Amino acid sequence: MGGFGLPFSLNNIMPFPTTNATQELPAINQILSSCGQAPVTTLDTTNPDVAIAYDTLLQITREVQSEGWTFNREFHYDFIPDVNDEIAIPNNVLQLKLTKNTSNMDYDGVKRQGKLYDRFNHRYTWPNHDKVECDVVWEFDWVDIPEPIQQFITARAASITSQRIIGDSDQYEMLQQQEAFARATALEYETQQGQFTIFGHPNEQTNYYPAYQPFHALRR
Repeated sequence: MGGFGLPFSLNNIMPFPTTNATQELPAINQILSSCGQAPVTTLDTTNPDVAIAYDTLLQITREVQSEGWTFNREFHYDFIPDVNDEIAIPNNVLQLKLTKNTSNMDYDGVKRQGKLYDRFNHRYTWPNHDKVECDVVWEFDWVDIPEPIQQFITARAASITSQRIIGDSDQYEMLQQQEAFARATALEYETQQGQFTIFGHPNEQTNYYPAYQPFHALRR
């Protein structure tokens, strides 16, 4: 697996989300149309309605991706410590946890102050580690989000934008119904892509049954 740390190679960097709003313009126009507003040809944030629609779309895009889907979840990703044995966490990491393996048994990693912090040993450093395997949920750019997920994000953003701009309860209720349908379509896509089973979702090629372990809940 490619590693991410400092220093690092540009070939190992996961793509960061961009702020190029041109690619989101069709979604913004869809949001505006759902709210009864006229579409726009450019992103003019001096227009209050356009600014609200755009900000809402960005907010919901991050929220939905934070749930963790097959397209933006990656297992056994290698983070490489820098010369100070610290690991910098990229800004487009939405969720992160140490991969369950023998190498990570004596550690408990979380993101803190932009670095991977070891709660078990109370330190930011990872001495004697060439790499640290983590399971990651990434935030991707709009063009890298699958179409069904894009449609769900747009529908959800439309219902929230309607509430913020129009405040009409009937319109909001109608858009919520469209949002529910879009989420169902997104979940159908997710089940097809994820190949989930009753025995869990292994990231290897063999099925397994993750037995319930009460101490995992009690330790919280």
